[in-house]
Amino acid sequence: MSSLVQSVDWLAIAPPTLAAVVGLVVLVADLFIGEEKKAVLGWVSVAGLAASALMLLPLRDGDRATFCLTGDAHACSYTADRFTLVIQFLVLGGALLAALLSVTALKDANKDLPEGEFWFLLLSSAAGAALLPASRDLATLIVALEVASLPAFALVGIKRGDKKSSEAALKFFLSSVTATAVSLMGVSFVYATTGSLYLTQIADKIQHVDGQFHTLAQAGVILTLVGFAFKTAAVPFHFWVPDTYVGAPLPIAAYLSVVGKAVGFSGLILVTVVALPSYGDVWGPALAALAAFTMTVGNVGALRQQATRAYSAVRLLAWSSVGQAGYLLVPIASAAYSKDAEKAIGSTVAYALMYAVVNLGAFAVAALVARTSPLNRISDYRGLYARSPLSALILGFFLLCLAGLPPGIIGLFAKVTVFAAVVDAGLGWLAVVMAVNVVIALFYYLQWTTLLFRAPEGESEKHRVPAPLTAAIALTAVLGIALSGAPQLVLRFSATGLF
Repeated sequence: MSSLVQSVDWLAIAPPTLAAVVGLVVLVADLFIGEEKKAVLGWVSVAGLAASALMLLPLRDGDRATFCLTGDAHACSYTADRFTLVIQFLVLGGALLAALLSVTALKDANKDLPEGEFWFLLLSSAAGAALLPASRDLATLIVALEVASLPAFALVGIKRGDKKSSEAALKFFLSSVTATAVSLMGVSFVYATTGSLYLTQIADKIQHVDGQFHTLAQAGVILTLVGFAFKTAAVPFHFWVPDTYVGAPLPIAAYLSVVGKAVGFSGLILVTVVALPSYGDVWGPALAALAAFTMTVGNVGALRQQATRAYSAVRLLAWSSVGQAGYLLVPIASAAYSKDAEKAIGSTVAYALMYAVVNLGAFAVAALVARTSPLNRISDYRGLYARSPLSALILGFFLLCLAGLPPGIIGLFAKVTVFAAVVDAGLGWLAVVMAVNVVIALFYYLQWTTLLFRAPEGESEKHRVPAPLTAAIALTAVLGIALSGAPQLVLRFSATGLF
């Protein structure tokens, strides 16, 4: 009797596998290492994530696939193509920067955060997030989504004795489980109408669904998208974001803002343009409406924060993150209408790469300010230039990138590529909504930027920057400035190769 699957291509699966293995090593090592040497676990985790990212280099030569059906070489559960490698680079790079922030956060926490468990959960979540873009069947997609999400619930609530942290974790968990349950129902509907879970087979078979099952297939398409829309923080699945970001340890909020979004939008891309391109008339309008509502609710929510006293910088970044998710959804929706779907998807990936660099950089500077101002209010940033001139300049640059203003050329370039995608698709109304939201966002980004350079109130306290935090800020700043000098590199790098 022949085997149902081919032999395993270990090189293809090396990046997520290595992250998972290092996570297990850290968890076991934690049992035998004394409290005074726990910091070693953090550096082992950082090295493990760096090694996982380096394992992407041997995979650049060509597409590789494994766990394929013997009767159909195109029906595989795991594919390491160009799209996979770009998203895995984003995920593992984002996790690495979050790990650098975490090294300092754990040192400052004074045993409030259990180090062994923290690093195991972070590495496990990163492994699941790296697995998802390579997944080419619905079962593996859902499993990868949960492997990325379940450790994240625990990371959000890992602060000992912190009620905000526990409440944030519970809200995150309950809403995520509900979204996943809805997605599983959608997957069951798609399987019932096509008889397959492999994305390539679904793309072929769903075009020939019997007329009486057409409505069931449409319902399956919409319901399947819910879980991934939740991870991108799309409206109305966004309500967990502000409380979760504020309640979580700051490096985990940074991790969720970038890696969580990468998981969500890569899943959406695979389900829509790979598995269900013939149902673009169903998911196209749905994602276009989601994009419009998400960017509007996110930016208005960020704007409203200024009406509250002592509003939090992290909460503002959380609402900004929701608004940015709307921009990420625009090109995916455009792919349903565009003659060049690959270019549209490339715009989403390019925007995600820009967003990852500058948002992680903004969180890194927020982590620096939080060392002397634990409440991390926007008012705490007043006069940052007097206390730490370089940090203020870097944060100002990141905020201008998010706003899409010079000298943040990479932010402007990313927004222009998204505009180009939506105009090419003929969605003029969505382009207008996006333009209005870009103007709304300018107000709160510029207000925060100007605050950095105002005269400080009272005596200014100099910031001492630990080495890991310095590395995270410097790395994101160098990347942001370099990409602003040569923004076309992002588009070349983000060519997906999905088609």
